[in-house]
Amino acid sequence: MSLDRLAAFDAEPEAGEVIDGELAVTDDVLVKAFALGPDATIDPHEHDGATNVFHVVRGEVTVQQDDTEEAIAAPGVVLNERGQAHGAHNHTDEVAVLTASLCPLPGQ
Repeated sequence: MSLDRLAAFDAEPEAGEVIDGELAVTDDVLVKAFALGPDATIDPHEHDGATNVFHVVRGEVTVQQDDTEEAIAAPGVVLNERGQAHGAHNHTDEVAVLTASLCPLPGQ
């Protein structure tokens, strides 16, 4: 068994498709992986009681925070503060992969 939890996430989404999977779930944190096919979107959303950190690990995504957008290439890290609207879009022709760490878990 590998300590690398991302290694088992081998998703290859089609254009417009997002595939996600949970990498770690504890009482303190949720870590998910997202694979975005070309032209795929994680719709903007908020977490009122938690901070969400994106780690771009493959390719490039355009991250939206409130009214700001910026292209982030791997390796890249984006801090999304509590209550801040955030999302991501893959404007490239290649698959992009990011992880999202949410903590603390809502309700904890």
